[in-house]
Amino acid sequence: MSLIAVENLSVAYGAKTVLSHVDLHVDPGEIITIVGPNGSGKTSLLRAIIGAVQPAGGKIIRKPGLRLGYVPQKLHIDPTLPITVERFMRLTDRASRATCQAALEQAGVPDLLDRQMSRLSGGQFQRVLLARALLGKPDLLLLDEATQGLDQPGSAAFYQQIETVRAETGCAILMISHELHVVMSASDRVVCLNGHVCCQGTPAVVASAPEYRALFGTGTGGAFALYQHDHDHSHSHDHPHDHSHEAAE
Repeated sequence: MSLIAVENLSVAYGAKTVLSHVDLHVDPGEIITIVGPNGSGKTSLLRAIIGAVQPAGGKIIRKPGLRLGYVPQKLHIDPTLPITVERFMRLTDRASRATCQAALEQAGVPDLLDRQMSRLSGGQFQRVLLARALLGKPDLLLLDEATQGLDQPGSAAFYQQIETVRAETGCAILMISHELHVVMSASDRVVCLNGHVCCQGTPAVVASAPEYRALFGTGTGGAFALYQHDHDHSHSHDHPHDHSHEAAE
C-alpha cells in the first residue's frame, strides 16, 4: 500500500488555481523529488499533503497511522535568543536527551547537542531541522527546498545524508528541490510540476522528456548524466533500499 496517494488534486487560493488534476503516490522507502519553476505549486502540494492547505478538489489518501516528518524551507530564529540545539529540538517534542542525540547522529551532526542555535552554520542549522523531523521516526519525510542558501558542496552533502537516512531507517522521502544537477543523484523518481504534473519517472526519463526541457532547457542534460544513479537494480519495498553505490563525483 502507498504511504500517500494524491488523486486528481486541485489547490486554489481565492480565485487563483495553483494546482489542478495532480496525481501522485509515494511508496515505502522511495525518494521522490519534485521539480518545477517558481510558482509551479510545489510548496502548495507539500502543504496539502501535510494538511495545512485544504484541497479545492480531489483527495489525499494517507496510510492509516502514517507518521510524517517535515523540514521547512527556512526557519528564522532570533539570533539574540539563547537556546541550545537540545532545547530547540525539545520545543515541540518531549524527547529525551538521548533521543535528541540519536537523531542528530542520524542527521550527520553528532556534536551539536549543547551548541547555541545562533552559532550554527547554515548547513548545521538545516541538519538540526532534519534531526528534529526525525525525532518522531517518520514513515515519510517531507523536505521543502531544505538546501536553499547552502553552497553546492553543502547541498550535495545534505542530499547524501538524506540517502543515508533512507538506508538506515527505511523511511520514504518526498522533497522539493531547485538544484537539478544535485537532485538526480538521490532520486528514485522525479516529478516535474507546473500547476499540473508535466512528466514523471526515473531521472533519466524526466531529463529527456520534452515537457521538462521546455521548462528548464537542454543545458542540464550533461549534469544529469554526471550525477545520475544506476537505477537498473531492483527495489524491494520489504527492506530499506541498498544505496551503497555512490553517484559520480
